[in-house]
Amino acid sequence: MINNKISEIIKARKSIFPSQFNGKEIDKETIMELLKNANTAPSHKLTQPWFFKVFSRSSKTRLAKELIKQNTKKEDKLLLKFQKSSHIICICMRRDKTKSIPEWEEIAATAMAVQNIWLSCVDSKIGGYWSTPKGIEKLNKFLNLKKNEKCLGLFYVGIYELIKKRKLTRKNIETETEWFD
Repeated sequence: MINNKISEIIKARKSIFPSQFNGKEIDKETIMELLKNANTAPSHKLTQPWFFKVFSRSSKTRLAKELIKQNTKKEDKLLLKFQKSSHIICICMRRDKTKSIPEWEEIAATAMAVQNIWLSCVDSKIGGYWSTPKGIEKLNKFLNLKKNEKCLGLFYVGIYELIKKRKLTRKNIETETEWFD
C-alpha cells in the first residue's frame, strides 16, 4: 500500500505564479535545500543531467534584461515576475558525453528534479512556477553554457501569503488507463 503522507504531498503540489509572490527574499540555505532535494531525482545510469544557475537580487535584473532583448513584447510583465520572485532558477541540462542515453530521458530526469523542488515547497509558504519564456534558447551565451548543455526554462521561487484555492479538474485516470492480464 502507498504511504498516505506521500500521496497527500503529491496531491498538494501546486503552481504558485510570480504575481502571487510578495517579493520577500528566501534565505540561501532554503534554496540550497530545494536544490539538494532536486539532486535526488532518478536518472538512467546515474547521469544526473540537471544543473542549475540561480539568480537573486541584482543578478535577476541582468537575467531579465537579457530575456527582454530576445522578447521585447512582454517587458513589463517579465520585470514584474522577476521583481516579485525571490530567486529565479535556470533549469539546465547537460547531455551525457557519450550520448548513450536518449536525450528525452535526460530531459525527463531533469523534469523529475524540478518536480522534487516543487514537492519540497508543499506545506511551506514557498511557491514555485516553471516557465519557458520565448527566447530561452538564446540564453546559452549569457548563461555560459557549453555545446552539450541547454536551458530548459526558469523556475520562479517566492514567498506567498494566502492563495485562493482553485478547483482544478483532472482527467479521470481510470478511463485513461487500459489494463492487460
